[in-house]
Amino acid sequence: MDTVAELSRSASTLLDSTRDIGGSYVLEVSSPGVDRPLTSAKHFRRARGRKVELSLTDGAQVTGRVGETRDDVLDVVIREGRDWTVRPIPLGDVVKAVVQVEFSQPPHRELELAGVDRTDRAAGTEGTA
Repeated sequence: MDTVAELSRSASTLLDSTRDIGGSYVLEVSSPGVDRPLTSAKHFRRARGRKVELSLTDGAQVTGRVGETRDDVLDVVIREGRDWTVRPIPLGDVVKAVVQVEFSQPPHRELELAGVDRTDRAAGTEGTA
């Protein structure tokens, strides 16, 4: 976000100095937002460790934490009874996937199964592949 803010300031300065722009202008800079759907394996790799809501081709809804993505298969950490388990889901079975906003720290075991270390998550480096 700091880079986006700096880019916005630079663009604004450049536009202010350009005489070809008649009148005033409004410069809006935004991110894709938290509700942007995950649509490719690359998106799921970046979202590793994040909680997602998945709609599957069979009509099922799955909420879980993104784990490893490999060979067009997504590992999703889900709650099964009182424990956590990893459910492999073929990416071709995912109709829609959206990252969920979380306000509390997830359980250590859930992050561990997703392959994310708490220090990675705090630094914002989870899912960087």
